Amino acid sequence: MDFNVKKLASDAGVFFTRAVQYTEEKLGQAEKTELDGHLENLIARADCTKNWTEKIFRQTEVLLQPNPIDQTGARIEEFFYEKLDRKIPSRTTNAELLGQYMQDAAKEFGPGTPYGSTLITVGEYQRRLGGAEREFLQTSAINFLTPLRNFLEGDWKTISKERKLLENRRLDLDVCKARLKKAKLAEAKAAAEHELRVAQTEFDRQAEVTRLLLEGISSTHVNHLRCLHEFVEAQAAYYTQCHKHMQDLQKELSSANGDTFPNAFAVNASTSGVSADPSPLSTATLPGTSPPSRSPNPSNALESSTLKIEEVKPPATGTRKAKVLYDYDAADTSELSLLADELITVYTVPGMDPDWLIGERGNQKGKVPVTYLELLS
Repeated sequence: MDFNVKKLASDAGVFFTRAVQYTEEKLGQAEKTELDGHLENLIARADCTKNWTEKIFRQTEVLLQPNPIDQTGARIEEFFYEKLDRKIPSRTTNAELLGQYMQDAAKEFGPGTPYGSTLITVGEYQRRLGGAEREFLQTSAINFLTPLRNFLEGDWKTISKERKLLENRRLDLDVCKARLKKAKLAEAKAAAEHELRVAQTEFDRQAEVTRLLLEGISSTHVNHLRCLHEFVEAQAAYYTQCHKHMQDLQKELSSANGDTFPNAFAVNASTSGVSADPSPLSTATLPGTSPPSRSPNPSNALESSTLKIEEVKPPATGTRKAKVLYDYDAADTSELSLLADELITVYTVPGMDPDWLIGERGNQKGKVPVTYLELLS
């Protein structure tokens, strides 16, 4: 018990003298031993590495797990599995869950109906997208996040511990220097010189240990560089898979729905960029506006030979109402003249130029330019 009390008192005394030395240095009342330039540069580089590694690590976590609530829950789950020394189970991704909902809905609506069968197809591809995402998350966590976390929670803690110990050794050294300056008697000077030599030796030894650890930051950079390449490779593979899945899905939907919706997708594709302003106010009513110049249609001759307007019939689905923005005079009998502000019915047929639609007004029918129309819902 006496030994513990003495040690506690000794530790308290050391802490107090260090605190006094530190305070006097800040106030400019005591000299401070400066570290050599090389060690200072290593410390600055290490701090920079730690700060940016932490930011990159946190933001990568946000990228891989954007929902903060889910992220917190995932961390808690990982913590418990690590404590139990058990493998963390694979989590269902949002895309996989969406795919499951779509397929469950198809069972309720009827898998034989157009909507139900399409839900099954889209749901399957959503599950494939989710599987690719899960693989990307797992690969990124192992090859990129884990090395960054190991540095922050392992190597950096060791470096911080040794740097703190170095600072304490420096404070002890400066305390001994101050005592030597204040010593008057020969016996006191001798004792102070001995303490100074011991403190200098311990400081030099700790500075060397810290220097070796800080020089290891270069190896850390090399390791993180390799991990960064692996992260990019995993990300590229993930996006390539997603792109392929979506292309396959579009092809499957096109082949499955081509007979059911022969014109609806074509109308949307050819007129998606016509009216950027959904407001019902027509630009024809604004002062100073003029109709667009008549766009050349070099394919008219070809279309006229293959497309007979009188034989064109509107599709069962895919027709839309359109408001005429400007007057338009038909160039030939295959076109339909237009009057500003009138409403007409428009649709497209396979093989048409995307800049033109078939317009109907009562018994009149003909091609009309898309740029003269505002498509309505």
